[in-house]
Amino acid sequence: MHIDHTVFLTRQYAETWRRYEELGFTLSPPSRHFASRTGDGELVPSCTANRCAYFGDSFLELIGVVDEAAGDPWRVLPILDARGDGLHGCSFGVDDSEAAERRLREAGLSNSGVLKLQRDVELPEGTRTARFRSVHIRRDRTPEGILHTAEHLTPEYVHQPRYLGHPNGARGVAGILLVVPDDEVGAYRDRYAVITDANQLVDVVGVSDLDAVLPGEIPKELPFFAAHGVVVADLAKARKLVEEHVPATTRAGGFFVRAEDAGGAALYFEEAR
Repeated sequence: MHIDHTVFLTRQYAETWRRYEELGFTLSPPSRHFASRTGDGELVPSCTANRCAYFGDSFLELIGVVDEAAGDPWRVLPILDARGDGLHGCSFGVDDSEAAERRLREAGLSNSGVLKLQRDVELPEGTRTARFRSVHIRRDRTPEGILHTAEHLTPEYVHQPRYLGHPNGARGVAGILLVVPDDEVGAYRDRYAVITDANQLVDVVGVSDLDAVLPGEIPKELPFFAAHGVVVADLAKARKLVEEHVPATTRAGGFFVRAEDAGGAALYFEEAR
């Protein structure tokens, strides 16, 4: 299991997509979502579309609400209504959705079954349909946001070579940071150990430690995903590009762009080892 992608939700999608391009990411074209409400349900148009920064085996997903009147089968609108634009989830890559569903259901963390998702993508030779399967973690167990698994049925349609080169030198998702009440750090780490099948994929910190990892960043309503990050080929070059558009703040291992300058959640950069 690995971080397949992070989930950023926004109503101000045009501004957020433009900002990520300014920060040096090559984004895929907008792609409308179609999703099922149940495992055997009909695929229906969603209110959302995405643009993504792909790295070959992981990506940042920037989801915009492009049609408020359309369906909301994966219930993203209540999250935005309650918490506003920002980083609201994470998807964990799996090879076997049935096995993941069984493990998570037996742990009391999922009752979704295996869900279907698809969206049209443009290839040089024409439009193709990217297909996925997913298991959702129960929202009542994860007040921090959306958590699910991702099984790619058509990965060649997603990680297209023409989208893998980024001016900032990004090569992959570095991680995601979850901030929780100080007295709940242990419980959250235990829960994520179950969700990720004992893989340490989410950085969980208490709110009193936020300033140590993201100096000066202002806490939001707890718990919340404070930041996601990427590894880059050359940290100095990436920072120079970023600072042509927004300020950058030094942190251990690299630098970050504050939430206020990155659409609602901090974005950090680390150098690939």
